Parts: sequence; C-alpha cells; structure tokens
Amino acid sequence: MMAMVSEGPGQPLKRVHLPVPSPGPGEVLVKVAACGVCRTDLHVIDGELPDIVYPVTPGHEVVGTVAELGAEVTGLAVGARIGVPWLGYSCGACADCRAGRENLCVAARFHGYTLPGGYAAYMLADARYAFALTGALDDVHSAPLMCAGLIGQRALNKAGRAHKIGLFGFGAAAHLLCQVCAQQGREVYALTRPGDRAAQAFARSLGAVWAGSAAPPVPLDAVLIFAPAGELVPLALSSVRRGGAVVCAGIHMSDIPSFPYALLWGERRIESVANLTRQDALDFLAAAGTLPLQVHAHAYPLGEANRALDDLRCSRLQGAAVLVPGLT
Repeated sequence: MMAMVSEGPGQPLKRVHLPVPSPGPGEVLVKVAACGVCRTDLHVIDGELPDIVYPVTPGHEVVGTVAELGAEVTGLAVGARIGVPWLGYSCGACADCRAGRENLCVAARFHGYTLPGGYAAYMLADARYAFALTGALDDVHSAPLMCAGLIGQRALNKAGRAHKIGLFGFGAAAHLLCQVCAQQGREVYALTRPGDRAAQAFARSLGAVWAGSAAPPVPLDAVLIFAPAGELVPLALSSVRRGGAVVCAGIHMSDIPSFPYALLWGERRIESVANLTRQDALDFLAAAGTLPLQVHAHAYPLGEANRALDDLRCSRLQGAAVLVPGLT
C-alpha cells in the first residue's frame, strides 16, 4: 500500500510502499477513504512534540470502512463506515482512566504520532476507538469532524455558558465551531492574522458578528485559542471580562510571554484542552448529525500531502485540507 511517511523532523513526507497490516486482537483494518490534514500533523512533522519515533505516518482525522476484523472485535462489521480520531488507545487502569479522564491516560497512544496514522491507503485501529458514521456528509467533508470538530467542541465545553466567545485563529476547528456557536445563539468574535481579509470575510459568512486582527471591540466571556501562538494568551486575557476564561485548544503552543498579573486578576482563568475522550466523540458526532454544518474541505490526492501541508502552514486555505487515497 502507498503511505506518506515522515522520516525525520523538518523533512518533506516521503512516498513509500508498505505491506498492508493485519489486525490483531481487538483491532480493525481500516481502508482509508479520506484523512484530514491537521495543524498537529505539522507539529509531528516539524518535531515539535516530545518522544517522536521516526519514521511515522501522520494523520488522525480518518474516515474509512472496516476491511478486516481482528479477533475479539464486536460491534463492528466488515464494510462498516467509521471515523478514527487522534486518541487511539488508553490503558483503562490508571487513575485518570478510572476517573473518566482517559484523555490524560499515562499510557495513551495517538494516531499519526505514536501509532501509524491515516496518510495511507490502510491503517489499523483499536475497535474501541473507531466510531460509526451515519451522517449525511460524504467522506471528505466528514474527515475534519474527527479532530477539528471534536477538539473544538471540547474547548467550547470548557467555556461553559459563555455568550460572547472569541475564536483566536480561524482555521478548520474555528470554522466549524463558529457555526455551532451561531446556531446556539452565541456571539462569535474571530481574530485572524493581520491583514487576512479573506479569513475575516469567511468568518463573518459563517456567523461571526465581528472579525479582525486587533482586540475585539467588546469584553468577551471566553476566548478559545486555536493558533499555536503563545503571544495570543496575554491578548486573550486582556479581551475577557472578569471571571472570563481563556482556553488553549492546541496540543502545542509557542512559549507564553510574561504579562502583568493585572491581566489574570479578577478571577480570569487559563486552561488547556488535552486530547479527547470516546464520550466526546460520541456526543459530538451525534450532535453534528442534527446541525446544518457547512464543512469547507479541499481535497488533495494522498501523494500531494506535502502540498496540502504547505497550504495549511501558509494559511492558503479557508476551512480544512483532506487527503484522499483514491483521488488522482
């Protein structure tokens, strides 16, 4: 099978041919139909996450069909359409797992990072972390839901009942979350890179009441930061009211610069989102099936993964990039 593999930090992905893997007990073989391209993939490829073992096949926003069942798999059948997210394994025995926080499991494994991912024609998945997809969206438009949607929803959950919400960094996750917030009657304030008028217009078209590259014009109840830029944290703190929340939603962020304590005072808080749980996936996918989400996805052949990653890195996309093994 063809796969796109990272052989070392900072290197372009290399097209390789690998044997189709065989599922072990509790696993399924997934025939990949589409795999979203996430900024976390860039962090893996650039060597910005800890303990990366190369070579690694990136990709964790996977939609496909079950091609083969391993022993002891129940609840899935060959031919079933499934989605496979970032979290690919948790031990079930550590203190965090026992407390319902499998996203913090000390032995967790992640597709496209510590497990082979979806930049390939086939991949393996633990059947416990493969989710049935029954919505009306096709494969390309479903793929971004498996991370951009899931992590966005987990970040929104941490904002509680916030009415005025800032989305700092308007990429794949924010473009979905903006619609969810608008449909819930919340006000969205989108912050983009300076001068990115296309992204600002895109945000307004999806329901944002304001979009710009400076501080929002009103105090916010919460800010969700999707850009991996630590310098946005002080700006976000200065943008939220007393008692407001700043949620850092990425797996990697540049260092946060020092800032006056006055920005944090007033019971403002900063917290992070780490990974996701299976319940997050079940809840979001069920909700997404009832919402008229416009998923803006740009399809690329699997062999053009480097072009898709470069377009993401340089902010040439409105929405999400998706790799399709069968596309030429």
